[in-house]
Amino acid sequence: MILDLLLPPPPGRPLPGPLLAELTALYASNHAFHTLTGDFPDPHDIRPEQVAHALSEEWAQPGTDVLLARSFGHLTGIAITLAHHPDPADPDPWIGLLLVDAGLHGQGHGRRLATLVEDRFRAAHRTAARLAVLDSNQKAMAFWTALGYEVIDHREDRQLKRPCAVLRKELTAT
Repeated sequence: MILDLLLPPPPGRPLPGPLLAELTALYASNHAFHTLTGDFPDPHDIRPEQVAHALSEEWAQPGTDVLLARSFGHLTGIAITLAHHPDPADPDPWIGLLLVDAGLHGQGHGRRLATLVEDRFRAAHRTAARLAVLDSNQKAMAFWTALGYEVIDHREDRQLKRPCAVLRKELTAT
C-alpha cells in the first residue's frame, strides 16, 4: 500500500475528473457509514460535486492533510488528518476520517492505512493520536479498539453535535 498526500487544487480549479470519480466511488461504496454519519443527503446517491465540496471543507481547516491509499494502482482508501485540534488544550493530532473501499473491508487495508497514518505522526515526532467515533458506530469502535485506541472521553462532535467517543493511542517508536 502506498500513501500519497493529496494537495488541494489551485483556487478556482476542480480536482481532476478521473481522481474525483475514484474518490466518489470510494465514498459511495461506504453508504452504511454515511447513513450513520448523515454527511451526505442520500448515502445511496453520493455525487462528485458533494465529494469535492466535502474535501474543500476539510482543506479549509488549518493543518489538514488528505492522504490517499493505493494498492496496485487502485484507490483503496482515504485518511484525513488534522495536525492540531481546534481546542488548544488538546496536544494530539487527529484522524478525522479513515475510509476504505467497502468491497475491501476485512482484508487488512484499514489496519495498514491506520498504521501508515500513525507512522506519519511518529515521523513528525508526535507521541499520540486521537479520533472520534460516533456512539452509533459499533463497527468502527471495534476496529479502533482492536488497534489499541482507548476511550478517553465522551462528547458531541464539533460540527453536527452527534454523540461520540473520543479515543487516543500512545504512539511508541517502532
